[in-house]
Amino acid sequence: MPEVNKTVAAGLAAYYQYIAQDLHKWVDPLSNEQFWRQPYPYGNSVGHLLLHLTGNLNYYIGARIAETGYVRDRDREFTEKQPPPKEEALRSFDRTIALVDATIRKQKTEDWGKAYTAEREPEAADRFQIFVRCAGHAYHHVGQIVYLSRELART
Repeated sequence: MPEVNKTVAAGLAAYYQYIAQDLHKWVDPLSNEQFWRQPYPYGNSVGHLLLHLTGNLNYYIGARIAETGYVRDRDREFTEKQPPPKEEALRSFDRTIALVDATIRKQKTEDWGKAYTAEREPEAADRFQIFVRCAGHAYHHVGQIVYLSRELART
């Protein structure tokens, strides 16, 4: 069974790294102004989506599994009136991906099935499920970031 654990951990960690690389591919070329601009009267800016991804991972994996003590303010992720510069937001995201990677690699075979609970997350019953759900959530928002980045490049 240790081989399966290593395979699962390596696969999940690689997928989170892929998400981060894909996000950077689309976000790095944006100026700070484009990063925070909301291209439509509805929806979010790329920057606010990045704050949301960072908060999501810091809470569901950082606080709830790695026990970092992170306290989430989900509403603020979408409404931050004094946002950090783009580079600072990206560094925070990258640190969070590193935390997720390290947390994944610390899981023992018996840890994946440990009971899991969190605010606003009734579907994930164990640790493995939350890692998968967070990866899907992150890539969903990367898809939105791709769309917004293409739109911002046109204007």
